[in-house]
Amino acid sequence: MADTAARRQTGGRPRAEKSRAKSKPSSNGISKYLAVGGFDVPFLLLVIIILTTGLVMLFSASYTYAYYNENGDSAYFFKRQLAFAVVGVIAMLLISKIKYEYFKLLAYFAIPVSFVLLIVVLIMPAKFGEFHRWIYIGSFSFQPSEIAKLAIIMYCAYGLEKDHNLIIGKTVGRTKLSKLILDYSNGKIAVNDSFVRLCWYGSIILVTAVLVYAENHLSGALLICVIGVAMLFLGEVKKHWFALILIFGAVAVVFFVMNPELLEKYAGSRITAWLDKDYQPLGARWQTNNSLYAIGSGGLFGAGLGNSKQKHLYVSEPQNDFIFSIVCEELGLVGASIILIIFALLVWRGIVIGIHAKDRFGALLSMGIVFQVGMQTILNILVVTDTIPNTGISLPFFSYGGTSLMMLLAEMGIVLSVSRYSRLTKK
Repeated sequence: MADTAARRQTGGRPRAEKSRAKSKPSSNGISKYLAVGGFDVPFLLLVIIILTTGLVMLFSASYTYAYYNENGDSAYFFKRQLAFAVVGVIAMLLISKIKYEYFKLLAYFAIPVSFVLLIVVLIMPAKFGEFHRWIYIGSFSFQPSEIAKLAIIMYCAYGLEKDHNLIIGKTVGRTKLSKLILDYSNGKIAVNDSFVRLCWYGSIILVTAVLVYAENHLSGALLICVIGVAMLFLGEVKKHWFALILIFGAVAVVFFVMNPELLEKYAGSRITAWLDKDYQPLGARWQTNNSLYAIGSGGLFGAGLGNSKQKHLYVSEPQNDFIFSIVCEELGLVGASIILIIFALLVWRGIVIGIHAKDRFGALLSMGIVFQVGMQTILNILVVTDTIPNTGISLPFFSYGGTSLMMLLAEMGIVLSVSRYSRLTKK
């Protein structure tokens, strides 16, 4: 009888048992930071295919240059890139296990950190002419501009989600600046909050691009501007402001193309070489001309893997920005087209993941990252084919560079993290 009464008073269980149930922790340790659910397998497979193809083509393009410039070690660049790839894949898988909401914490500090690094690299002595692009720590080096690209994406994804109602609204006086202007003018000047936030994010993007340009890195500055504008578009900035940004950008490009002498000597000479095909054939036009020879000699099916002639000290440093010309020469139009299709599928799948993301931050993060990959690929192809000036921009997953490859794979990990929570059927 007493036991029955006790059970009634405690909801059908003895008091001690109920007490133990209450004290049981819901979660502990690091598990609360870990993502749950499966990631998007098609996206991962596309990354692995592009990475593997890039490693094969890097070895094929670089072994002659490595033999003559790295003490007879033909596999020098391949071995280093393979090591970076292994570390990058491990980082990608680990990052994919982190709940992507926690990347908002990184987004908050991303821009200040990237600004500091971009200033530090300008102070450090340049090892290659006037190019202040690398920070050296012992035998290790990295490019702050690679970090700046991701910083812009993360900061805009975080901020444009947080300020979404201000961005799309017609309010006045809800931001500190618009309220200050309103108060200072005694209500006579009313600045739309949407315009204020646009100016803020536009200033962040522009300052980042200027710092990158100061490194003598024109292509990096252009890419950051394009990524920033794309993020503003995805963040639903009002169409009339977006149209003005595009018009201003187009006018600026045309102005500097018509007046290359107003730019730094490096950038100006590259634009002059693009406009004048006879300009410095043994200097500024050398790499571009030999790139076009390589592409043209590839034909429909190519000379065969490893059979490029232009990589034998004609295309300068063929493992870097102009590796796609060697791809075209060895694999032909068909092989190069297949590679571009795989890139397109990777971008498409990343957009699909973004569209089906559970929140705006995840959507902007995923689509911003794959947009960067797609735009960088397009710009590289345009440079290699002499469609735009040779500004020195790498081909994602193909061009040699440890910082670039590991950052790319880390970004792929972020997209995989977003995919774990997307409303997609996991395969």
